[in-house]
Amino acid sequence: MQTSIACGRCSAELVKTADHMMTVRLHGDIDASTAAALLHDLVPRISEPHCAHIAVDFSGILRQSDWSTLVGLELKKTAVRIGAVFTATGVSAYYSRFFQEIPITDPHPLPPQHADTALTRFGAAILKLGSDLVLMVRFVGSMCLAVGSLVRTPKNLRIDDTFTAMQRIGVDALPIVGLISFLLGLIMAFMAAVQLRMFGANIYVASLVSLAMTRELGPIMTAIIVAGRSGSAFAAEIGTMKISDEIDALTTMGFEPVEFLVMPKLIAAAIVVPLLVLYADLLGIFGGLVVGVGMLDLTAASYIAQTLKTIEVFDVFWGVGKAGIFAVLITWIGCFRGFQVRGGAAAVGAATTSAVVSGIFLIILADSVFAVILRYWG
Repeated sequence: MQTSIACGRCSAELVKTADHMMTVRLHGDIDASTAAALLHDLVPRISEPHCAHIAVDFSGILRQSDWSTLVGLELKKTAVRIGAVFTATGVSAYYSRFFQEIPITDPHPLPPQHADTALTRFGAAILKLGSDLVLMVRFVGSMCLAVGSLVRTPKNLRIDDTFTAMQRIGVDALPIVGLISFLLGLIMAFMAAVQLRMFGANIYVASLVSLAMTRELGPIMTAIIVAGRSGSAFAAEIGTMKISDEIDALTTMGFEPVEFLVMPKLIAAAIVVPLLVLYADLLGIFGGLVVGVGMLDLTAASYIAQTLKTIEVFDVFWGVGKAGIFAVLITWIGCFRGFQVRGGAAAVGAATTSAVVSGIFLIILADSVFAVILRYWG
C-alpha cells in the first residue's frame, strides 16, 4: 500500500509492505515553514499499533538541515511509542549521529498508580518521621558544636541579641503567664475545696495548690505558653530568613548560622524560662490563697504557713530544673523547624504550626519522663 503526502516544497511517500514494515521516503526541501505541516500529516499515518518497523529514507532531501533531522527524530519518537523498530537511511554522517546518540523514550510515560489507602499514608508518615528524626539529631550536633565554640570564644556571643531575646521570651510573657497561673491556682483551689470541705480539711487546699504548682503545673503551663509565643516566633523568623536567602548570605560572609542565630535564643530561653516558672508558682499560689480566704474561711497567715510547711526547696528546684530543659527543647525544635523551611510564605506558616505542635509534644513527653524519675528517685 502506497500513500503520498505533499506539503509545499516537500513531500513524503509512505509504502507499507505485508511484513508490517512502513517505509517513509522524504523529498524536497524541509524548512521551518513545512516541517510542522509534514509531521501533522505523517505522524497519524504511521501511528498504527501493528506497524513493527519504520524506515525513513532521506536520500530525496535536497538539503539536509536541522529541520529534516527534527522530522526524523519525531518519527523515531513515534516509533518508540508504538513499539516499532526505527531505521534511517540516506542521511549524511553529520546528521546520522543524532539518530544514534540521542536517546528516545516514551514521550508520554504514565506514572505508576498507587492506591491512596490508609496503609500507604501511614507508611509515608513513618518515612517522613524517620527522616525528621535524622535531621533533628544532626541539628542537635550543630547546636553542641556552636556551644563548644562559644565556650572557647565567648566574645562571639551576640550580647545585644541575647538581651533582646530575653525581653521577648520573658518580660513580654509576664502578663499572660501571670494571668493563666493565677486562674489555674484559683480553679484548683475551688475544685479541691468542694471535696475537702466535706471532711473538714480546708487547710489542705494550700498543700494541694502549692505542691501541684511547684512540681508540675507551673513548669508545664509556662513551657506551653513559651512554646506558643516564642517557639513559633523562632520558626517564623528563621524560616523567613531561609526563603529570602539571608541565611545563605550569612554563610557566604563567614558566619555560622546556628551560632549566629540560635545561640542567643537558646541562652536567653535557658535563663528566663526558669524565672518565669518561679513567677508562675507565686501567682498560682496566690490564686489558691484568694479562694482559701474568700470561700474556706482561712486566714492568709494560716494559708501561707501551710504552704511553707508542704513545699520543700527540692520541689521548687525540681520545677525550675525542668523548666530549663523545656526551654532547651522549645528553642531546639523552633529553630530546627525554621531551618527546615523550603518554598514560600505557606512553608513558613507550616513550619510555625509544626514548631508549636512539636514543642508541646516534647514538653509533655519530657515531663512524663521526669514524673517517672521522681517516682523512683530513692
